[in-house]
Amino acid sequence: MGRSILTAILFMTASLFALGQAASPTDAQQDHKDARQDIRDGRQDQRDAMKDRRELKHDRTDLRNDVKSGNMADATKDRADLRQDKRDLKNDRRDLRKDKQEVRHDRKDARVDRRQMRMNGARAGHR
Repeated sequence: MGRSILTAILFMTASLFALGQAASPTDAQQDHKDARQDIRDGRQDQRDAMKDRRELKHDRTDLRNDVKSGNMADATKDRADLRQDKRDLKNDRRDLRKDKQEVRHDRKDARVDRRQMRMNGARAGHR
């Protein structure tokens, strides 16, 4: 008696879990929206990285000029700016890689969801 109740509970739990895993049209749409948002984020990260590269170039020029003129106070400030710009560029590159990975993951999820919807629709039609 106790074993059959446990088996029934496990069966119901597994059934509910399987029904919850079925793909719905909103799953694929949400994955597509997530991918588009990640692409926008990636483009912003690219723009930030380009801005940081320009700032790096400018700070290097300023540092070189300050060292040539013997202005060590400004050279120290420019060196700190240069380090900050390098950190910003590194962070932007890391964010860009992360966004690209998320786009690939979201697109893969959308493909899987669409495939599951087609398969579930084909099964429903054969019943």
